[in-house]
Amino acid sequence: MIGYVTLGTNDLPRAAAFYDRIAALLDTPRMMEFDTFIAWGKPGGAAGVALSVPFNGEAATVGNGVMVGLAARDAAHVDEIYKTAMDHGGTDEGPPGARSDNFYAAYFRDPDGNKLNAFVMTGG
Repeated sequence: MIGYVTLGTNDLPRAAAFYDRIAALLDTPRMMEFDTFIAWGKPGGAAGVALSVPFNGEAATVGNGVMVGLAARDAAHVDEIYKTAMDHGGTDEGPPGARSDNFYAAYFRDPDGNKLNAFVMTGG
């Protein structure tokens, strides 16, 4: 259903460095790049993530209640994504752990404050 998600940034080079690290762990390359916009994804693959300086020229702001979930391979991959986020300018919103009998996730924000999580469905 979702083709891609775009998040705003006020510092594209800083944000791109953060997402390059996360995308590498997800084996997802940059697929489109312009002066004010970068997208990571695979043609014909799962939904991608893009970063953009707002077109209207105003500051990017964080949407309250908005979050992007990043599908991990397993719990160890969730842990690795979370650690990489923390090591590269992310902030903690909930460390890796089981959230239910079949959902393992970690929550964090990118350098602009956009909320993300890495997750895996573990059974059920």
